[in-house]
Amino acid sequence: MMSAPGFWDDQEVARTVIDESNRLKGWIGPWADLTGQVATLDAVVELLKMEADPDLLAEFENGLVTLATGVEAIELRTMLQGEDDHREAIVTIHPGAGGLESQDWAGMLMRMYTRWAEKKGFSVNVLDLQPAEEGGIKNATLEILGESAYGYLKAEGGVHRLVRISPFDAQSRRHTSFASVFVYPVVEDEIEIEIDESDLRIDTYRASGAGGQHINKTDSAVRITHGPSGIVVACQQERSQHKNKSTAMKMLRAALYQREVAVRDAAKAELQAGMSDIAFGSQIRSYVFQPYTMVNDHRTELKVTDVHAVMDGDLDPLIEAYLKKAGAGAAL
Repeated sequence: MMSAPGFWDDQEVARTVIDESNRLKGWIGPWADLTGQVATLDAVVELLKMEADPDLLAEFENGLVTLATGVEAIELRTMLQGEDDHREAIVTIHPGAGGLESQDWAGMLMRMYTRWAEKKGFSVNVLDLQPAEEGGIKNATLEILGESAYGYLKAEGGVHRLVRISPFDAQSRRHTSFASVFVYPVVEDEIEIEIDESDLRIDTYRASGAGGQHINKTDSAVRITHGPSGIVVACQQERSQHKNKSTAMKMLRAALYQREVAVRDAAKAELQAGMSDIAFGSQIRSYVFQPYTMVNDHRTELKVTDVHAVMDGDLDPLIEAYLKKAGAGAAL
């Protein structure tokens, strides 16, 4: 946005620098910890060479486990390299066809993501919630605040399928239910339009139409061409060239703003276009409670037998498998 540098500009720059600094610290800190762990293990190895101490050996083995866990965490973070992966997330959940059964399933998914976020130390804000009359939810929108929440949760976008004996069926029959999950990155509330003067071609010309001698004898009208976008705006309503230029700049900002909104809406529509109908055959993951217990991610073929742990928020193995496969595919 064209404006003289001031207090608010300085504040915005400071926030940007602090955010970037915190992100870098988030990488440097874990690496420093791993380096320290390696140094400690090297020292233990040297001691073991001199004396076979069972306590030292146990310390070494425990240290290896801790080191491996840290390396896996760093490896996972390296896969969060998308433009928006560092952002926080907005998650929306919608039940599929099936009435109460699907509404209850959507409510279960809402609890699952809430529990996952709590285990990660993230904050959850319920932005919108429409409870169903008999139980479950008609839809819900959650804001999940935490570093790289979107990078992790983008693995959850899609149709989720539940297979269980319905607690709402008097005959205790097995039911299949569906719910959809959309995940979006949290972006700034305002779209900032920055206009570089060097990108502008400003032409002046004589205004036409009514206006008396002044408007016909001076080049008061202004036409501005924005090179990068090709947008052209013009104003000749004012007697003053300065005022016409100011109005034309407002018109250009408005046009660029609308253009940016269209780009953002198109990106959101592209995300939504990847979502199939909430029905059989389109699911990304199945959660089976009967006749056996199993969570099966159809994209990675990872199977987890403890469905209850998953529903209690233990999603990391499923998310990690997805990110590793997606990262491997991007590297090809």
